[in-house]
Amino acid sequence: MAGEAARGAASPFDEGCYLRLRRSQAVPAFFMGPKRSTDRLILPLACMACALVAAGCAGRKPVVGSRPSAPVSTPETTEEEAKRSTSTEAQPRATKTAPKRSRPADNAAPIYTEEGNASWYGEPFHGRKASNGEIYDMNKLTAAHRTLPFDSMVRVTNLNNGKTTTVRITDRGPFVDNRIIDLSRAAAQEIESIGPGIVPVRIEVLSGPDPMSGYFTVQVGAFKDRGNAERLKERLSASYSPIVIQDVKLEEGSFYRVRVGRVSGERDAQRLGDELREKEGFKPMILRLDESNSGETTP
Repeated sequence: MAGEAARGAASPFDEGCYLRLRRSQAVPAFFMGPKRSTDRLILPLACMACALVAAGCAGRKPVVGSRPSAPVSTPETTEEEAKRSTSTEAQPRATKTAPKRSRPADNAAPIYTEEGNASWYGEPFHGRKASNGEIYDMNKLTAAHRTLPFDSMVRVTNLNNGKTTTVRITDRGPFVDNRIIDLSRAAAQEIESIGPGIVPVRIEVLSGPDPMSGYFTVQVGAFKDRGNAERLKERLSASYSPIVIQDVKLEEGSFYRVRVGRVSGERDAQRLGDELREKEGFKPMILRLDESNSGETTP
């Protein structure tokens, strides 16, 4: 009874499987009913579908959903470096500075050398216009020379103590026969010649235009009385030309300087000076002719 109840409760699918698996048992034909050809096809197909679904589910890996992690903040230093490396802001351009006049090295080889006496000048020439047009400042390292071009850089050595200084030529002078250079007060302090006033020196031109080129003249006299200057000019005019009288106003008053010739090159000017010394008995003084000598301040 229990087996019949179980069979009665089974589904048609279970019944078919039961009947096929236990064919050895005798089952009345009227229980099975008529056989259908479709039953034979449906059962194998259903089994194959179940097998495929099971295999597909077994081959898939489960995907575990997770929340996105919070963004990690960039360190400040790294962020700043990244900004600098990728910044497109215009960077400041390097500015060009005007070149400055540099002093020659102390061991520079001289291009011209001369020895003689040096004097210095301060008041009352401080604040006056120098021969090159600048205002003379006795506290700057400058000097006056009769023939060296303006802006020549000159090393001056006091032969009594070995002290040296480097000066720039800005003025003409000294107009005294036994001196070759007139130093500013500042330059005289550097070589310790303030007290003595006049010291033996060696001057060495370190840089500047060619000291031997240009135009020169020969000064043969300086007078406080213009009449004396005019008489000398008249006497020399028969043999030399041109002859110029230059009026220079100094603290002591006006001086009238008589100058002979306009010669190209210092060597030819020296020859003219030697001739005037031998023939006329003068103590000639060779001077460079600048564009304007009216600003001479030295005595």
